[in-house]
Amino acid sequence: MAEQIRETSLGDTVYEPEPGEKKLRDIRSDKGIYWRDHGVMAVLGMGVVGMVLAFIGSDHVAIGSLGAVLALGVRGIWLYSEQMKFHWVLTNMRLVGPGGRKVYLLELEKVRRLFGDIQLITKGGDKHLIKHVANAEALVAEIEAARDKRALRKGA
Repeated sequence: MAEQIRETSLGDTVYEPEPGEKKLRDIRSDKGIYWRDHGVMAVLGMGVVGMVLAFIGSDHVAIGSLGAVLALGVRGIWLYSEQMKFHWVLTNMRLVGPGGRKVYLLELEKVRRLFGDIQLITKGGDKHLIKHVANAEALVAEIEAARDKRALRKGA
């Protein structure tokens, strides 16, 4: 019998502290970064569509480019409310994310900035993305500092 997952839990972050765990910070998507990322995607989409249409000799380069910008704008509006409800919790032991994602700090291999997002790569090769984060460089440093402090405490 297949496991039933409640639909409300797919995007929710459920943080239940483990013994000795202390919440350090909530990480939420930033509205300005979200719209900036969509603006960049729209400009890139406009350029790619324009080049492809020009390459194939179409007379509709301008309309196709405008269509790409409008499509990405509609995408941004459509996904906005869903993306803004996602959040991660950084604790002294782990990162807890939407949909039941849990990444223990001592399992982190790499934490890096990826455009306006933060990519988490575990020693097992799992990858997680914290999207549309304001001041991503500072957050990467904060996650790495929490990981290093945890490693010192555990003697790892």
